[in-house]
Amino acid sequence: MHALGIRLGGLLVAGDLVVLTGPLGAGKTTLTSGIGEGLGVRGPVSSPTFVLARTHPSLVGGPPLTHVDAYRLGSAAELDDLDLDFERSVVVVEWGAGMVDGVADSVLELRIARADDDGRAVEVVASGLRWAGLSL
Repeated sequence: MHALGIRLGGLLVAGDLVVLTGPLGAGKTTLTSGIGEGLGVRGPVSSPTFVLARTHPSLVGGPPLTHVDAYRLGSAAELDDLDLDFERSVVVVEWGAGMVDGVADSVLELRIARADDDGRAVEVVASGLRWAGLSL
């Protein structure tokens, strides 16, 4: 998951919204840590469960990474209350399905499931012009 995150981080730019879904322990935070490494942000990138959102500034002149854990949020309105900078950051939202509808024209959703061999299966659902022709 970390290696996939590094690859993905190399593709992301300010304004990108990534939504991660999957059960507890699926690797959402590990993936996000890799995204942070690929973006070159200050780390470590760890779960923001108790603070809800954490922004990691870039160390290489790129966009910051805003990492959100929406697990404890009850509605999209609560996510809106966090006043996230969707335009100038790369925003990754764990447990974000249904929470970010209408926030961005293009969204990259990664649905993570545990595979039988203790690996992971990742389904990529890309919407919007930004992700047309995406190949991971």
